[in-house]
Amino acid sequence: MAPTGSVSLGDERAPVMIRPGASFWRKMLAFSGPGYLVAVGYMDPGNWATDLAGGSQFGYQLLFVVLASSAFAMVLQYLAIKLGIATGRDLAQMTREQLPRPVALVFWLMAEIMIVACDLAEVIGTAIALNLLFHIPLAVGVIVTAADVLVLLLLQNRGVRYLEALIIVLILTVLACFGLEIWFARPEMAAVVGGLWPSVSVFSRTDMLYIAVGILGATVMPHNLYLHSAVVRTRGIGPTAADKREAIRFAAVDSTVALTLAFLVNAAILVLAAATFYATGHGAIAEIGQAYQLLSPLLGVAAASTLFAVALLASGQNSTITGTLAGQVIMEGFLHVRLRPWIRRLLTRGLAIIPAIIVILAFGGTGLARLLVLSQVILSMQLSFAMWPLVIFTSRRRIVGVFVNSWPLRLTAGGIALVISSLNVWLVFRVLG
Repeated sequence: MAPTGSVSLGDERAPVMIRPGASFWRKMLAFSGPGYLVAVGYMDPGNWATDLAGGSQFGYQLLFVVLASSAFAMVLQYLAIKLGIATGRDLAQMTREQLPRPVALVFWLMAEIMIVACDLAEVIGTAIALNLLFHIPLAVGVIVTAADVLVLLLLQNRGVRYLEALIIVLILTVLACFGLEIWFARPEMAAVVGGLWPSVSVFSRTDMLYIAVGILGATVMPHNLYLHSAVVRTRGIGPTAADKREAIRFAAVDSTVALTLAFLVNAAILVLAAATFYATGHGAIAEIGQAYQLLSPLLGVAAASTLFAVALLASGQNSTITGTLAGQVIMEGFLHVRLRPWIRRLLTRGLAIIPAIIVILAFGGTGLARLLVLSQVILSMQLSFAMWPLVIFTSRRRIVGVFVNSWPLRLTAGGIALVISSLNVWLVFRVLG
């Protein structure tokens, strides 16, 4: 264990250099990648449960919530980009520097709990996928998930571009699977378009509002704010304000495109549930396993369930990679302590595996579904600890200089943070009450 310098994630993530005088498209290609590392957190197994519930119970009515959640995420990730590039510090480092040490330690502890909760969702999702595809017992599948550390370490040692390439391949796999699922389901396009418009009934029906808040809480992930502010600095960015402004612009395009793909995946899950389950009167789909069992019979396509499970497996593997990187950012940034990647990986995964194994042995698959929901509640509770510092730091000129948020952006970001925090608090009390 050794102290770190100012660069999170250590030396194994050498910067991607950008040649002086490079064309627009070469620069765009060079800056493409970090957004996809972040986007996978917006399509993890935790999102699946809420999107499936929303589509199966209420049809297309909550599609606008998925759209609004994605728009909120784009604004917050833009602030993370700005903080990382403008200050040369990621969110964890900046929180440590700006807050009193006892307060910063509390924020670090909350962030570590968040990482374990995030990893728990990926463990559960991957174990369920392995069970559905290969009939591997859930307890064994949970243990098998520890092996992904080997793949991660191999790619991390080869550089950031290899990680980004794997992430993009897995995202495209998920998109392809759901593209075929939507083709099989043949949803009513008029109803899909109508679902993108806000529905007033969501505010009058408690059950619908509960699912809507769940979708919002599962979509905006706190660890992504830490991660994005760090990985955006893996590009060779010049020291001048003009260089940084250009970097922010290109990184914002990368992030927006990646998060648009994440929106398409989440929307596809909800649309698939609406067209398949809601339309046939199966409105009580509460677990991923139930959806898997019913897809092929209802759609009349044998491959439908398999494609669903393959997409789940790809989603779980994607998210577990980015969760690991976020954990490194948090520990290095808050504590200036760097563990060897395999130690950090096994520590986090071990803390996630233990409760999953206990729940499986005690309650079986149903208990695992409840644990997945609980992990999303924990993540919702942690979001304010990452979101509010980000909004405040990027709104202070003494921290980000000329890149300080404009008044319209301050009001927008503050409003988003207030809405998300309020709804997440309501969701936590609703679930735990």
